[in-house]
Amino acid sequence: MQSLLSYVASPSRCGYLPDQLWQLQYEHMAAITPAEYMQRMLEGWRRFGNVLFRPRCRRCSACLPLRVVADRFHADRSQRRVRQLNEDAVELRIGAPEVSRAKLALYDRYHAFQTEAKGWPAHPAKDAWEYASSFVDNPFPTEEWCYYLGTKLVGVGYVDVLPGGLSAIYFFYDPAERSRSLGTWNVLSIIDRATRSRVPHVYLGYYVADCPSMLYKARFKPNQVREPDGRWHDFQR
Repeated sequence: MQSLLSYVASPSRCGYLPDQLWQLQYEHMAAITPAEYMQRMLEGWRRFGNVLFRPRCRRCSACLPLRVVADRFHADRSQRRVRQLNEDAVELRIGAPEVSRAKLALYDRYHAFQTEAKGWPAHPAKDAWEYASSFVDNPFPTEEWCYYLGTKLVGVGYVDVLPGGLSAIYFFYDPAERSRSLGTWNVLSIIDRATRSRVPHVYLGYYVADCPSMLYKARFKPNQVREPDGRWHDFQR
């Protein structure tokens, strides 16, 4: 492991609870192995590209890392419906991350929809360099999961394959196909992969109880969260 820079950013508007402030610690990595990152995740860190981050808020501990217990996962009625809708209709292709015009356009459509529908902050169109720094330039091999409906790209996700876990980094989808619940289908697909590979956990990032965009994570049961005491505890069964 080789760290270039570590710092705690100044407080700013929280990305999950807009009426509050958050404070994040960042660490820019020159090198980190999958095993080293796995240990960091167990300690509550996440990453985008070569940058690790975790909350360091002084008065709030709402961000709880959540993981699904893969070999005991049981889909609920809604998740079974999503599986039935997509299993034979949507093709999954797994490969190495790369930039394409189709992915850039899909990413921008997704964020424009989230801005309008859920009040996410607006942002300019993502260019190839920004996209590569977030999803393509990784400190170790990462998988890109592309979902196709016929020849149409309808979803893109990024997954870290780590010792002891699969980590869902990010997923975006075509808003025109939102009736397919492709975000749920992506998580179900990752859990399926973990079960087949006998990987114990699927890590879904931070769960925030008062953030509507995060509530879906707890619906994949059973799951565990990392409490502020640093220990992983059973959460939703």
